[in-house]
Amino acid sequence: MEPLGHHQDQRVGVFVDTQNLYHSARDYYERNVNFESLLRYAVGGRRLVRATAYVVEKEGDTSAWPFIYKLSTIGYRVRRMYLTLKEVGEGGRPIYEGNWDMGIAADMVRLMPYLDVVVLGSGDGDFVEILEVLMERGIRVEVIAFRETTAQKLIDAVDRFTHLPDIPNPFMEPKAAER
Repeated sequence: MEPLGHHQDQRVGVFVDTQNLYHSARDYYERNVNFESLLRYAVGGRRLVRATAYVVEKEGDTSAWPFIYKLSTIGYRVRRMYLTLKEVGEGGRPIYEGNWDMGIAADMVRLMPYLDVVVLGSGDGDFVEILEVLMERGIRVEVIAFRETTAQKLIDAVDRFTHLPDIPNPFMEPKAAER
């Protein structure tokens, strides 16, 4: 039986802010998100139009490359951005900025005519405005994120909120060295 609100002919777009979910998983669960399980749950037997994962990297740092490759092999289109030096903080410490919020919102608008459902993988309350616009246009909006780090106004605004640890296989298995 399909979950409430799911119909197999619905066209779905999935938009995942990997940084938002990565930091929440690490800080609260000391685990890594299983982005393949997240995508499977987000689509839920419906028609996937596009799944996009948004990644922020430090220039010259190749450590994210295996992660980016993995995302692309499991069905995500990966959009990458380099951190930019915003300012130098106390003691000469660099403060970097890298934020996909506007890019994610723009992609949602671009795909709006082709979608019945938008699934956002982020708990960032800044998305409420664009999600309300989508809902006013008849698009169902679902959010998958961590309850601990999701803005209440985001939970209140959307058609369905799912606490990420409640999906099947939400986390990657710890590597042998981490056990």
